[in-house]
Amino acid sequence: MRTLSFPPRVRASILHTSRRAGQPLRALSLWHPPKFENEKPLDYAKGSSERAELTQALQKLKSEMPFNIPLTINGSTLTIQTQTIKSQVQKNPSRHNEVVAEYASATPEQINTAVDAALKAKPAWEAMPFEDRAAIFLRASELIAGRYRSEIVAATMLGQGKNIWQAEIDAAAETVDFFRHYIQECWSLFAQQPKVHLPGTWNKLEYRPLEGFVYAIAPFNFTALGATLIGPAALLGNVVIWKPSDSALHASWLLHQILLEAGLPKDVIQFLPGDAEQVTNTILHRPEFGALTFIGSTQVFKGLQKKIGNAIGEGIYNSYPRVIGETGGKNWGLVHASADITNAALNTIRGAFEYQGQKCSANSRIYVAESVWPAFQQTLKDHLSRLSVGPVDEYAHFINPVIHERAFDRLAEVIHAARTDPELELVAGGIADKSQGYYVHPTVYRTTNPKHEIMSRELFGPILGVYVYPDNEWEETLKLVDGTSRYALTGSIYAKDPYASRQAQTALRHAAGMLYLNTKCTGSTVAQQPFGGSRDSGTNDKTGTMAHLQRFVSVRTIKEEFGSLEEVEYPSNVV
Repeated sequence: MRTLSFPPRVRASILHTSRRAGQPLRALSLWHPPKFENEKPLDYAKGSSERAELTQALQKLKSEMPFNIPLTINGSTLTIQTQTIKSQVQKNPSRHNEVVAEYASATPEQINTAVDAALKAKPAWEAMPFEDRAAIFLRASELIAGRYRSEIVAATMLGQGKNIWQAEIDAAAETVDFFRHYIQECWSLFAQQPKVHLPGTWNKLEYRPLEGFVYAIAPFNFTALGATLIGPAALLGNVVIWKPSDSALHASWLLHQILLEAGLPKDVIQFLPGDAEQVTNTILHRPEFGALTFIGSTQVFKGLQKKIGNAIGEGIYNSYPRVIGETGGKNWGLVHASADITNAALNTIRGAFEYQGQKCSANSRIYVAESVWPAFQQTLKDHLSRLSVGPVDEYAHFINPVIHERAFDRLAEVIHAARTDPELELVAGGIADKSQGYYVHPTVYRTTNPKHEIMSRELFGPILGVYVYPDNEWEETLKLVDGTSRYALTGSIYAKDPYASRQAQTALRHAAGMLYLNTKCTGSTVAQQPFGGSRDSGTNDKTGTMAHLQRFVSVRTIKEEFGSLEEVEYPSNVV
């Protein structure tokens, strides 16, 4: 702790307990959160200590599977054996005969009990000084970056079908970055105070948590996205009901256990696995529902918006709930004739096929100038032919399984239908096999129809649509990119010609919330490229920023006067 004079943009924690109340007098102190730096991902190079530790962690997890994920509600731990309902399972997508975890779905009664327990815990959590809440998340960050790094990376690999690098940049580096950076951003938010005060007055803004509770619905594809859904809300004094994805259950449960070990009071974040519709319907009928923070499909988000809107109209809620959502994308690439073709092709491979195209930001449609298409196509095919497909614990594989059988079947149907589609030409891939795991090879189709559904429909898998445009139809192509899809999440422009690049940036101003120039449209880094999109891609609140944090607070304006009012009438009333 440092005692300092008032510097600008720093919030004072004024602690005014009294000796007469039997408590020690605490001095005015100005607290600065630790300086933020992005967590450096480990390389896991052959022969490295981190690879040896990870291999050991994978072996240990596989020997202990399946894990029994309990429900812990209001101090009671309920395992599958104590439940009368049928257990659910999370499978290993690399080898679907293996079960990673078993869990019981929460019943409506248990869901309501969890909400009641969270609301009971809220007064103490809200009253806790911010620096004490922040310390919990800093301790959790140290545990993830250190003691539990190999375990949470291994859990993400096995449960969510990620290779080492994809699991490391997610479950370890990004999770830690979110927790640490949100503390900095909270401090910056608190420093936003009125700059004008009339003589004898003091104006202040108090950043209160929302009334009620926050409901967080997490996706399967990033362990770190669970962190960004629950972390900012809880840091700001809210209590959270966390519905993890059934396909990311083990890694999410491990993250929750780490938070508890770091000192999080047990009822502040309720970890609530279960049937998504049943949990959601129960939650949305609670009058204390204060906010939804969601990452998932566009159609599900629209359905939730409708349910919340109807409930507002029926007068169910105590306040207007906040709704924060990041959904899907039909993310585009645009290759100008002036582009560095090798760079564009290699970035397209990474952007489209890392984690099997199961990132919200993944590149799934690309427009290539006719004059450079032969070179682009050849580079694409040459490098795709080198990528092997297989289980995550066989480290050489760049491509791993898609998440579950439903995803596999949906993608396999696209590949099957394409075989007889006269508007599609197979450039690479076209193989899908679920005999052992859910494997879909990187697949590229060229279409002669720029409005084909391969260019407009979100597939959420390793399938890329290509439209080759005549060089002299550049401006028309910009309109195609902008108007073909209802989404606006990410996009990449590849061009060395600065005039063409600027023209594209202007024409596509609203076509992506995340614009990348001469690089892939995936891989945003906390504190460097705040993530979010608009149109059908979400509310664009930009995770990791003050704009995002503001959705979880209800600001109170306070005006204090130090003088006394002596007259009711105005001077202008005197005649």
